[in-house]
Amino acid sequence: MSKEAIHTSKAPTALGPYSQAIRAGYTVYLSGQLGIDPPSGNLVEGIEAQTRQVFANLRSVAEAAGGSLEDVVKLTILLIDLADFAKVNDIMAACFKTPYPARATYQVVALPKGARIEVEGVLELGRIAEPTWPGSRSAIPDKA
Repeated sequence: MSKEAIHTSKAPTALGPYSQAIRAGYTVYLSGQLGIDPPSGNLVEGIEAQTRQVFANLRSVAEAAGGSLEDVVKLTILLIDLADFAKVNDIMAACFKTPYPARATYQVVALPKGARIEVEGVLELGRIAEPTWPGSRSAIPDKA
């Protein structure tokens, strides 16, 4: 399977040897985004501003990959302080519609540039195929 690097100037430039996202087939893996304002390259102040900027950055990368935040199936949220969890939930709820993506949230000791939050995600683009594993409905032959 081939993989394609995704890049947009509407999100911060990668801080190291990685891509903003990689598309492999119908799946897009979004690298972690910080609350960095793309034009200035500076981290915005405070957890609420950083969280809004993180989701704006993820939106920009998702759109560059041909998708949107509606295509996100999984998020991983890294927080410096789990006391910020409720604020992050409120902002996230405004960025997504039901069904919300699957999610894991972790408290970490530190993030690059002194950020308070980092979020990475996985998008699924295109039609989702029906399951075909043994025992699934589509794997069971129809009875005549």
